[in-house]
Amino acid sequence: MNALAPLRYTSFRFLLAGRSISALGNSFAPIALAFAVLDLTGSTRDLGLVVGARTLANVLFLLFGGVLADRLPRHLLMVGSSLAAGLVQGLVAVLVLAGSATIPLLVGLSVLNGMTSALALPASAALLPQTVHEDVRLQANALSRMSLNSAMVIGAPVGGLVVAVTSPGVGIAIDAVTFALAAACFAGVRVAAPPRPAERPHLVADLRLGWSEFRSRTWLWVVVGGFGMLNAAWSGGMYVLGPAVADETIGRPAWGLVLAAETAGMIVGGLLAMRLRLHRLLLVGVIGCFGMALPLFVLGLHPRLWVLLPTMFVAGLMLEQFGVAWETSMQEHVPADRLARVYSYDMVGSFIAMPLGEVAVGPVAHEIGLGVTLVGTGTVATLAVVGMLSSREVRTLRHRLPEDVPRPVTESVP
Repeated sequence: MNALAPLRYTSFRFLLAGRSISALGNSFAPIALAFAVLDLTGSTRDLGLVVGARTLANVLFLLFGGVLADRLPRHLLMVGSSLAAGLVQGLVAVLVLAGSATIPLLVGLSVLNGMTSALALPASAALLPQTVHEDVRLQANALSRMSLNSAMVIGAPVGGLVVAVTSPGVGIAIDAVTFALAAACFAGVRVAAPPRPAERPHLVADLRLGWSEFRSRTWLWVVVGGFGMLNAAWSGGMYVLGPAVADETIGRPAWGLVLAAETAGMIVGGLLAMRLRLHRLLLVGVIGCFGMALPLFVLGLHPRLWVLLPTMFVAGLMLEQFGVAWETSMQEHVPADRLARVYSYDMVGSFIAMPLGEVAVGPVAHEIGLGVTLVGTGTVATLAVVGMLSSREVRTLRHRLPEDVPRPVTESVP
C-alpha cells in the first residue's frame, strides 16, 4: 500500500493543511502562555489555574461539540471555531504585549479558548475518514498525525526562541494568525455528509445515543478511563511543572527543544505505524503508552538536556503507535453518523482529569518539592497503562488489514 495514497484526495489535502497550520501556531501557545504567566507572577499555582481553566472549559463543551459535529457540516464548524479561536488568541496577545494581562483575565480568555477548541475537536476527528477511502484510512491517520507533529517539531523550538528573544505575547499573536489561515483551508474541504435520519431527535436523545455507542464497547471506555489518569499526570507534570523546572535548569529555549524532541519521535513513529500490518493494532498502541512515563521520571530525577531529549523522542515514537491505532480503531468500529459524538465522549473521558492534575500539581509540588511530585506523576502514568492492558477486549480487538476491505469498482476522489 502506497503510504502517500491519501494525498490523491483533494479534501484530505485541505484538511491536512488546515490542521498542520493550526498545529504550527499551537506549538507556540503553551510555551508562550506558560512563560507569560511565570513572568507575570512567577507562580506555578497561577499557571495551573490558567492552563486548567482552558482544559475544564474544553471538557465541559466537548459533548455539545460532538452533537453539533453530527448535525452540521463538519468542515464549516471547523471554519467557525478556528476564526473564533483566532479572535480570542489575538486578544490575549494584545493584553500580554500591552502589559495589561492579569490572572483573572487570562483565566477568562482561557475558558473561551477551551470552548472554541471543544467545537473543533470532534468535528476534526470525525471529518478525516470522510475524506478518503476505507482501505487507506490507516495511512491517512498516520499522515495526518505526522503532519501535525512535523508542524509542532518546527514550531516548538522556534516558539521557545521567539519567546526568549522577543516576548510571550509575540508567540501568542503568531498562534492567532495561524487560526485564520487554518480557517481558509478548512473552507476548501468538500465531503458528503454522513447519513442522518429525516427527523433529528432532541439534544438529550442525541447525547444518549452517543453514550450508548460509547459504553457498548468495553475496549473503548477502558482505554478512555486509563487515558484520563495518564493525561492528568502528563499535563500536570509536563505543562505546569516542566516549564518551572526548565527555568531553573536547562532554560527556556532548551525547553522548546525538549518539546520538539517528542514530536520528532512522533514523526518517526508515524512512519513506523503506517507500515505496521497487525491484527492486534490497539494492543501494540496501548503498550507504547508506557513511554509517556519516561520524561516525567527524568524531569523529577535528573533534568538534564542530554537525558531529556532522547527520552522525549522515545516517548513520542511510542505514543504515536497508540495515536494511529486508536484513530483507526475508532473509525473502523463506530458508525460514521455517530462517530463525532463517540469522539466527544472519548475526549471528555480522556481530558476530564487534566484540569485537576494541572491545578493540583502546583500546590503539591509546593509542599513536597518539584522532583518528588514529578516522580509521582510518572508512577501514575505507568499504573494507568497497566490498567488499560488488564482488559481482555483491549488486548484482543482486531484491526482489518487493507486486503480485508472490499473496494468499489469505481471510486471518486472528493
